[in-house]
Amino acid sequence: MNLNQVTVPSSNIQRSISFYQTLGLKLIVESPHYARFLCPDGNATFSVHLVEELPSGAGISVYFECENLDEKVEELIRKGLVFDQLPKDQTWLWREAYLKDPDGNQLILFFAGENRIDPPWRIRE
Repeated sequence: MNLNQVTVPSSNIQRSISFYQTLGLKLIVESPHYARFLCPDGNATFSVHLVEELPSGAGISVYFECENLDEKVEELIRKGLVFDQLPKDQTWLWREAYLKDPDGNQLILFFAGENRIDPPWRIRE
């Protein structure tokens, strides 16, 4: 099994398209109520769908891995994106930066290297 895509809610598809293109995703499907993007690395896709009302509460968090995290964050700041947390080394051995999309969906840009799927505390078979 392979994860194909994650879909998040949006109150404004055009605003979301602009945001995610700025983030570096490639628009591959567009309609008045839906947009899908190809991630710049690999074959995973990401989409937004129009909703009348955004969900409340903590919602979901979407992680995008970036090999050159600090440089990518600097580039996105120059393009006008605002981060809630700049790249920071976490105790779980990932380096992460946090921002929200225009609809408040939590995005984490991160780099984990080998610790992404093989941290020291991984369960061994």
